[in-house]
Amino acid sequence: MVRRLEGKVAVVAGGTRGAGRGISVELGAAGATVYVTGRTTRNGRSPMGRSETIDETAEMVEAAGGRGIAVKVDHSDPAQVETLFQRVAEEQDGRLDVLVNDIWGGDALTKWETPFWEHSLTDGLALLRQAVETHIITSRYAAPLMVRQGAQRRGLILEITDGTGAGYRGNLFYDLAKASVIRLALAQSEELRSHNVTAIALTPGFLRSEAVLDHFGVTEATWRDAIQADPHFAASETPGYIGRAVGALAADPNVLARTGEAYSTGQLAKEYSFTDRDGSRPDWGSYFREHFGDGPGTDAPGTDGPAPESAGSEAR
Repeated sequence: MVRRLEGKVAVVAGGTRGAGRGISVELGAAGATVYVTGRTTRNGRSPMGRSETIDETAEMVEAAGGRGIAVKVDHSDPAQVETLFQRVAEEQDGRLDVLVNDIWGGDALTKWETPFWEHSLTDGLALLRQAVETHIITSRYAAPLMVRQGAQRRGLILEITDGTGAGYRGNLFYDLAKASVIRLALAQSEELRSHNVTAIALTPGFLRSEAVLDHFGVTEATWRDAIQADPHFAASETPGYIGRAVGALAADPNVLARTGEAYSTGQLAKEYSFTDRDGSRPDWGSYFREHFGDGPGTDAPGTDGPAPESAGSEAR
């Protein structure tokens, strides 16, 4: 990727794995300084129990050509989030160009094919706190940095979600969380537009995250072996694809014209003429409509929720 973001400062909240890791690495490849936050470090794992760490992601940012800074943060704790952005302000002379709200961690809390009245209320409410409240808390402490920069700089807040429309996502709590994140982008855009800060919701397609690859028993090098188990996996994409979408938005001098909208990686790939890491240009929304007819399009399961004919899920 051309180093179009040289000198820019980004925070990827929830950059441990999955889409967050892909975004962090691609921002680094474009020349940005990237603060990678999350709860899993080499010194300890989060309750999710996954092995990926923010330290590894920061190292991948460095290897891609950017500057990676790993900071352990629980984004449900306002004090920790406030401390994070105080550090960013001190180390970057008050500069913050991009915030990516990719905090999730709701896989273990989502029980698919379970009506909401039989779903654990404790788990459902915990999912909402983890996937919505954390985004609000993070934007609350990030936005002042962007506002104080004034009109001479652009700010960009990206809310990573599942889907772009109103189609039901198969679980009440999951659906409410992902739809709420889209609405967060709209609400933030209304209050930040006059400060030259853009807020956009962005969804990947059928994401080949670490958890999804593990589910199918394959690696990124052998992912095509899983197509036999789920033919729809042929339309999947790497976490780097959404990373390139974020990079394109961050480099667009006219990005404010998009504020308040929701986009998919496939849609932006066509508009900005970028490809996935293997040179392909997946478009999960179009694929879903072609194979399943009119419906929610990119709200189809397979972004964060269970993929068609599988139980794979994205674990950020």
